Amino acid sequence: MPLGRGRVEVKAHAQESRFRIYGCALFPGGIRITCVAVQAQKTKQGNGKLAQITIDPVEVAEEAGLRYVSDEQPGYTRKGKGKSFQYFDTAGKLIRDETRLLRIRRLAIPPAYRQVWICPLSTGHIQATGRDDRGRKQYRYHERWRSIRDENKYDRILVFAAALPKIRRRVEADLKLPTLKREKVLATVVQLLQSTFIRVGNEEYARQNKSVGLTTMKDHHVQVRGMKLRFRFRGKSGIQHEVDISDRRIAKIVRKLQDLPGQQLFQYLDDDGKLCEVTSQDVNDYLREITGEDFTAKDFRTWAGTVLTAMALNAQGEFESKKEATMSVKNAIAAAAKLLGNTPTICRKCYVHPVVLESYLSGHLIEGLRTKADLAEEAHDFDENERTVLNFLRHQAAGPGLNKKTA
Repeated sequence: MPLGRGRVEVKAHAQESRFRIYGCALFPGGIRITCVAVQAQKTKQGNGKLAQITIDPVEVAEEAGLRYVSDEQPGYTRKGKGKSFQYFDTAGKLIRDETRLLRIRRLAIPPAYRQVWICPLSTGHIQATGRDDRGRKQYRYHERWRSIRDENKYDRILVFAAALPKIRRRVEADLKLPTLKREKVLATVVQLLQSTFIRVGNEEYARQNKSVGLTTMKDHHVQVRGMKLRFRFRGKSGIQHEVDISDRRIAKIVRKLQDLPGQQLFQYLDDDGKLCEVTSQDVNDYLREITGEDFTAKDFRTWAGTVLTAMALNAQGEFESKKEATMSVKNAIAAAAKLLGNTPTICRKCYVHPVVLESYLSGHLIEGLRTKADLAEEAHDFDENERTVLNFLRHQAAGPGLNKKTA
């Protein structure tokens, strides 16, 4: 995937059974994920090529019967009064009518939030924003906005793909920060999320199941030699993982992180010089700050699983029978699952866009990937495989328009 530097090789073994993922026959030449650093570039809209691969969030809002809004627009504000709050409209007048006050209270904006902005429209896709006690912007979305995003999988993955360039440029910039402040360490985690496919992890799962993800790693889970890093850890279901990555910049940052006091690998220094451990919520908040959308670390794995599966099916080529097609899907899912560290069942259910499998089984995935690959050459923030799959998904969302083949 883009953004990483150098080569990533992934291995894993469950108990005594060891398999080399990067030797998978479905990917010619083996799984060696070469990553190229992304340079910040201006979005090119002139020839319309990059514009074609994005999904207009305004249209998504309209589909839900909502108005697409921004907290840069005039909104309601609140001021503390004793142990409660008073709310003021866009003209600065005190809000007294119970209908508006009831809507505001139902948003359950935490008392600790500062710089609170409340949408004056009950149909705004964002209902409120505010800064928490650590200065991070938090969002309250309209329930219908969340619902349509969950129901419409085309929108979810395509809107995430449209946000990836913005995420990658911000990560690239934050990795260049001089000190181990919050943004630099979170950028390092996101960099590893998309280049190694390691889960983000969470404290509760680590405590209950003794499994490790990026945010719950200790110093001893990674070895650094020069520009090479080796991650060794126990993941979900007791599977032992070994991930090798060659990345001079990340190696330098990780060495500095290991020199910090304490055993936790990913920590940052706040404005007062206090050490703070990174959590999965921190990572998700960071993504939300960048995009203004409710994306999480899981979206990276869904995007990766979809791209990997599509390209694995493409590598196998067309099929002659239903049995052959079914076997190809099984093999492709297994290959992607190994890279993601999932079982094939979970991979298929949670991390692969269903249209990829449906299109392959109906006989038009290969042709779709082949004919649509050249429509986004200006999308420099994506690698070739990502551009190919992204264009295919975009055209499927608009309507395949391709002849189907019966297995």
